[in-house]
Parts: sequence; structure tokens; C-alpha cells
Amino acid sequence: MGQVHLTAEGVKKYEEKLEYLKTTARTEITEQIKLARAFGDLSENAEYDAAKTEQARIESEIAEIEAMLKNVMLIDEDSISTSLVDVGATVRVRLLSKGDKVVSYQLVGSAEADPYQNRISNESPVGKALLGHVRGDIIEVTTPGGINRIEILEIGK
Repeated sequence: MGQVHLTAEGVKKYEEKLEYLKTTARTEITEQIKLARAFGDLSENAEYDAAKTEQARIESEIAEIEAMLKNVMLIDEDSISTSLVDVGATVRVRLLSKGDKVVSYQLVGSAEADPYQNRISNESPVGKALLGHVRGDIIEVTTPGGINRIEILEIGK
């Protein structure tokens, strides 16, 4: 796994999720497996199979989060440049291809991306296109919806 860009908030969120999975979720699934075993013949026990599948999913998620946290590149929000677009910056843009609609995006690592909160990944088409540009630049980016022209109005923290 390569470097994962996360804010301090994102690191905390993943650490809390990891703690939940290692303690509460593991305990709950162990109890479900014990209960399912009590139903008898394991070769035809759907409850047991489902519990074991869920246990495997939980263990996989634990391993994935642990690997991610080992490869974190923390986004230092205090040192974010406001002169050019970089990961962690909040960028106010005018979508020239969408009727001059003005919107703000925060560029984050893919693990924290949430388009409903206007947090876009630095690996997304728009995120990649914005990186390294300065206020006043007009860029063109190809998205699944077509070619979009975007003007950078402001870069903030």
C-alpha cells in the first residue's frame, strides 16, 4: 500500500474505527459463532457460515486499516499553502461549464473523500487537475460527465 494522505481528523476517525473493530466487533462475532455452533451440524449451518464470513470481513477490514495507518502521510493543516492548490487546501472554484456555479472543495486523500461534503480526492479527475494551480487559473478537466472548465477563485486552508 502506498502513502495515504489523511488529516488529523481522518487519522482519529480510522483509529476509533480500528479500536471498535478490534474490541466490540470481534467480541460480537465470536459470540455469534459460539451461538451458531450450538445449532449442531456445521456442514449445513447457515448461521455459522454467515458468522464466519462476517468474521473474515472484520479481520480483513482490520488489516486494511492497520496497513493504511502505517502508511499515513499526515496533512499538516497549519502548513497548507494558500498560493497554490495542494492536498488539504480548500479551493473555491467557478464551474464555467455548469452555468458559472461557484463551489468550494477540500482536496483530501482518497480515504477521506466524500463528495456529499465537497471533500474530493487528490486522485479524482477534478482533484488531479486542480493540484499545483494558482488563483485565477482556468483548467479543463475530463470527467465522466464530459469536459469541464473550472476557474480557481480562491485557495484557503
